[in-house]
Amino acid sequence: MERIVVLGAGYAGVLTAKKLEKKFKKNTDISIKIIDKNPFHTMLTELHEVAANRVDEDSIKMSLKKIFAGRKVNVVMDDIDNVDFENKKLVGKTTDYPYDYLVIAAGSKPTYFGVEGAEEFSHKLWSYDDAVKLREHIHESFRKAALETDAQKRKLLLSFYVVGAGFTGVEMIGELAEYVPFLCHKYEINKSDVSLNNVDILPRTVPILPEKLSDKVENRLKKMNVNMILGAGVVGIGKDFIKVKINDKENVFPAGTVIWAAGIEGSDITNDAASKISSERRGRIKVDPYLRSIDDEKVYVIGDNMFYIPEGEAAPVPQMVENCEHSASTAAHNIFTSITKSGQLKKYKPEFHGVMVSVGGRYAVARVGTPKMMMNLPSFFAMMVKHLINMVYFIQVMGWTKIFSYLKHEFFTIRNNRSIVGGHFSNVTPSFLMVPLRVWLGMVWLFEGIKKVMEGWLDAPKLSGFFGGANAWYQSIINPGAWAEAGADAVSAATGTAEAAADAVTAATGAGEALGEAVQAAGQAIINWDIFGLLKVFFVSGKPVAEAGLSDFAFKIDIPFLNSMLDKFVISSDGMQVFMQSFIVLAEIAIGLALIAGLFTFLSAGASVVLQIMFVTTTGLYLNTFWMIFAGIAVLIGAGRTLGLDYYVMPWLKKAWRNNGFARKWYLYHD
Repeated sequence: MERIVVLGAGYAGVLTAKKLEKKFKKNTDISIKIIDKNPFHTMLTELHEVAANRVDEDSIKMSLKKIFAGRKVNVVMDDIDNVDFENKKLVGKTTDYPYDYLVIAAGSKPTYFGVEGAEEFSHKLWSYDDAVKLREHIHESFRKAALETDAQKRKLLLSFYVVGAGFTGVEMIGELAEYVPFLCHKYEINKSDVSLNNVDILPRTVPILPEKLSDKVENRLKKMNVNMILGAGVVGIGKDFIKVKINDKENVFPAGTVIWAAGIEGSDITNDAASKISSERRGRIKVDPYLRSIDDEKVYVIGDNMFYIPEGEAAPVPQMVENCEHSASTAAHNIFTSITKSGQLKKYKPEFHGVMVSVGGRYAVARVGTPKMMMNLPSFFAMMVKHLINMVYFIQVMGWTKIFSYLKHEFFTIRNNRSIVGGHFSNVTPSFLMVPLRVWLGMVWLFEGIKKVMEGWLDAPKLSGFFGGANAWYQSIINPGAWAEAGADAVSAATGTAEAAADAVTAATGAGEALGEAVQAAGQAIINWDIFGLLKVFFVSGKPVAEAGLSDFAFKIDIPFLNSMLDKFVISSDGMQVFMQSFIVLAEIAIGLALIAGLFTFLSAGASVVLQIMFVTTTGLYLNTFWMIFAGIAVLIGAGRTLGLDYYVMPWLKKAWRNNGFARKWYLYHD
């Protein structure tokens, strides 16, 4: 049996393990193991959101057991101390792990460049724990400051320095600057007491961006009251100060909090591995074009840990998420090819599609495209690109489950309106206010179903006249001349079936009688659109507009293809008509009872909306009936949890479904 071990469950490691499992799914002679010191995968690019309390900490981590549920990947939690290349094994704190193929994807850690006191007195932002601890520290600083009577001590507590103006540094200081006004309001602190500073030895922010975008980032931070100290090197950090060298002069500034975001190097285990095989500085291991260590073709190195200069390039591949994704795919392919002896090894030829930097939850800059054509995006679209990129990654890792969680945290439960759409989606209506609407909607549907039973919908075919009469009524208004030529038979058909058509779509409002009268009245066409022959939109009044009420205005979307399907199947025979009529009647009664009881509210409300849309595209709807569509949408989510059976049924079903192997494997659940 060939043993593949993936060291590290970061971006590159998780994707490699998933891709390998997919390739070897039918091969029982392959063992795939992924080892990490944590039981979860962390979204390192979103740490600043947790540190500044924009989202909950659960939003940035994904359980490894859930990621690999139902897959032939053995998840191991252990801290690896040593890579023994000679004996082909990893030495962990609990046991050893032999391998035939090793994938090193152990990620990085902050590097302090020998700055005195940096590691001891600054806060890191490179792990889940770092983000949570920093969030609590920021809150504690404001809590202490609120109780401090000494003005100088209070300002010291509220002085924040972020060292580094690259991706992590800019996103952290931007997130903090956005959060500070809310903290000041909560703790009744004067904003002028808070000092926010961003320090970097480089002359501009995020130098990987074009200078124009760097300037935009800097200007945005300045507008958020961030003091930019660029072209300045940090030479020392203490318990309550930071020492910065500006123009060859050392300056000491009071600092209550210093956050280090000035660079990375290989993790401890990567540095251990790099000391034994060919590598470059900061623990980056040299690889060949196939991502194998140049010293051992059974050892693959990907993501942040690899040092590789692609053909035609002058610099090594950047330590960014897109490189992790691309290298994971190449490594998985080449391992599969090497083991199965099939196909050709692929050289690593990454094509990066740009970079994006967010400054808080409402502003971002992005340069995206293809290597030959890049474009700068305005802020709103830059933020949208960020969210879309994240969701593309989540689809690969944990599918629907993580997408649902991400949307919830980023849009639907966002704190203090800190998103690109503000708080418009995050204002939650108390579910008990939905109860009267849910019950009334259910009663209307129940009434309609019982009424149709009494009218004989379960016994005799009615749909032919039902659809034909409604159509004749619309034509009598839209094209009165042609309709008049149809003669008395058409008038009789329209009049005879108009009342039936109204019954199906007006929910016992009395509009059926109005429709019958409207056939003989002077109606008026308000909208009569033919959209490329694909569909027609009708909006008419059965009376002169000045005399009409809501029950006289009707709206219909006429779809020729749907009409053809109705003729060929639904009303093709009396038996089929009765069958479809019975389905409609039973559906109306079932929807009504379910809504009244608050049982399976999402499904019943969704069915209510679908049924109404069916009526819009067949008989049309009066405006006084449109409330049923909007009511169905309003009670879709959670309306059955208050004074409804869903309060008891849904948690039980959710638990049972979440434990189902199929659901877990395909991530068809949410927590």
